Amino acid sequence: MSNEKTYVARVFVSLKPMVNDPEGNTIAGALTSLGFEGVEGVRSGRYFQVTTRAADEQAASEQVEQMCARLLANPVIETYSYEVTAAGS
Repeated sequence: MSNEKTYVARVFVSLKPMVNDPEGNTIAGALTSLGFEGVEGVRSGRYFQVTTRAADEQAASEQVEQMCARLLANPVIETYSYEVTAAGS
């Protein structure tokens, strides 16, 4: 019987500040045209929810770190952050 538990990782990926964000610019323009005059800028990004099994939260976090570094984010132009919690929390 495995001692692994199920964890849920919420991963947020966004472009680095110095990278042009045409999608964010388009969204900002659309919001302004809809009457949201206080919008000063929009940065677009992606959200992933990953469910994984691991021995503990630290092991789950290490897995998610590798997932981000190897596939979910492009470290040249993007930054990422994540939070890992036990499933059902």
